[in-house]
Amino acid sequence: MAFTDASLTALRVFREVAERGTLTAAATALGYTQSAVSRQIASLERAAGTPLLHRRHDGVRLTPAGQIVLRRAATVIDQLDATARELAGLPDEHATVRLGWFTSAGAWLLPTALTALRHTHPAITVTTREGSTPALVRALRAGTIDLALLASAPPFRPPDNETPALVLRTLTERGLRIAVPETHPLARGEAIDIADLHGQRWIAGTGQERVMGIWPGLDERPHIAHTARDWLAKLHLVAAECGITTVPAALAPAMPPGVRVLPVRGGPAEQRRILLAHLPRTLPEPAARLAAALRAAALKTDLWS
Repeated sequence: MAFTDASLTALRVFREVAERGTLTAAATALGYTQSAVSRQIASLERAAGTPLLHRRHDGVRLTPAGQIVLRRAATVIDQLDATARELAGLPDEHATVRLGWFTSAGAWLLPTALTALRHTHPAITVTTREGSTPALVRALRAGTIDLALLASAPPFRPPDNETPALVLRTLTERGLRIAVPETHPLARGEAIDIADLHGQRWIAGTGQERVMGIWPGLDERPHIAHTARDWLAKLHLVAAECGITTVPAALAPAMPPGVRVLPVRGGPAEQRRILLAHLPRTLPEPAARLAAALRAAALKTDLWS
């Protein structure tokens, strides 16, 4: 069986697996059984004559051959979908940009940029999706999004080790902050001494993001009073005087009433970056316009702070 005999269905399944990171997640997204997904991947690997995926306990990773197939498959599928739309007389999607973003970017950077873009370039349509950094990087590689806003913490390593490397542009780099209730003793000053973080009640993240919400330089086992997956819940728990949590500095304008956001004095600097990522190729004009709007929004937010 030659690779030219590979089915379009197998290519679509392969792209979904590459994006989702596991066979199970891809099967759920496609409405297939896991065994059906496995059979499609096996048929594609037979056609390629080489493994396309490394099977691991925590999911799958692309082999070098898999990276080649993914890059080509994304182009083929997009072209076929565009042809189908044109034959059906549906609107051209060239002016549509697909953007992925991490959670806290949706509270300030994303709406600011989209509002500006809507005024300057109303013909551009932007569709967005929230996701973790690994999920957004996989989506970029799979060609299901065009741009991604990623969060990055020291030592600021690349978000993956695949080739070719993603193009990464730093939109902003700012220090981490602490959100505290206005009535809390820590809210009396304009900064919090790191020693005063001892013994505090923390509102942390959940699952693999459990450490989010806790000061990274804390030299004791934290007392986690509450866990919450989304920022809005965390901040309203702070407002209700249930504990304190860490927040990106740029999130300060989105605080609910009753919450102060303060820097921390002492200890190593805890910087955080927001990156704009895309594949290493020239961006189409609509994507370039959105990228410019995101850069301008990040700059505006820096000027506010």
